[in-house]
Amino acid sequence: MLTLPTDTTQLRDATDSDLPAIQAIYAHHVLTGVASFEEIPPSVDDLRARRAAVLERGLPYMVAEIDGKVAGYCYATPYRPRAAYRHTIEDSIYIDDAFRGRGLGRVLLQALIERCEAGPWRQMIAVIADGGRGGSLSLHASLGFELIGTIKGAGFKHGRWLDTTLMQRPLGKGSDVMPDDLRP
Repeated sequence: MLTLPTDTTQLRDATDSDLPAIQAIYAHHVLTGVASFEEIPPSVDDLRARRAAVLERGLPYMVAEIDGKVAGYCYATPYRPRAAYRHTIEDSIYIDDAFRGRGLGRVLLQALIERCEAGPWRQMIAVIADGGRGGSLSLHASLGFELIGTIKGAGFKHGRWLDTTLMQRPLGKGSDVMPDDLRP
């Protein structure tokens, strides 16, 4: 059961009308942080196409609203494009700086996990930049992710080399049984 940070927090599927707020949140992270390895913020139209690609795959794309304002968002994407990876997805979560430190990341990640467990996916990967200095490592660990490894110097942004840390958690039955699409 999800515990929302405030009585006025609403968790729901993102809509096209949320995209300007999502773009503003993401642009801030692209320009000032390292959670994304993009260096130029995508436009609202770019994000519209990305969201459509997520939804076409049946994956969730959600927002958290506080007092009617989009305070954060999350979504899942395929981990890799090749067919053998089709049961493995990657999570992404971004919080508006004005709402950080209120437990919103946990609410979004927990909801994303629950939604993905209802689908055919069996593994969720977190690709965390810069050692998770923003709290991503502890957030993911608290929701069942295990440390898998670190890729050293995987990116270069804001004048420095950045590592990426990989974490993983099973979804539903994980790899204990054959995937549904391969059962006789």
